[in-house]
Amino acid sequence: MSRRETGARARLSGRRAEIWAAAWLMAKGYRILGFRLRTPQGEIDLLAQRGGVLAVVEVKRRATLEAALEAVSPAQRERLRRAGRAIAARRPSLQNMAVRLDLVALAPGRWPMHSPDAWKGA
Repeated sequence: MSRRETGARARLSGRRAEIWAAAWLMAKGYRILGFRLRTPQGEIDLLAQRGGVLAVVEVKRRATLEAALEAVSPAQRERLRRAGRAIAARRPSLQNMAVRLDLVALAPGRWPMHSPDAWKGA
């Protein structure tokens, strides 16, 4: 398999994971505000809202939750937080919301695992 084909498969798998994660969050009462939002700070996989919380959601497909948590570096987490705050600041309806960084981890043969405020304090 060529490098190009491998990349295409990875992108397709990532999109499927994001759709599955969005459906899971909607079942939990979240409203999905955006998919793959590009900002100067970085790309947000999913932006979701529930109540007064604006969740910047990173979607990772890994064998375990621990592996998914470790797959997001401290620098990437900070970029995602800045991206979420920037989006909230530009949209009047989101300005008073608490911005939170969540993780939805997907593993083969398992239900998605949503970790609200996944890196709290980190």
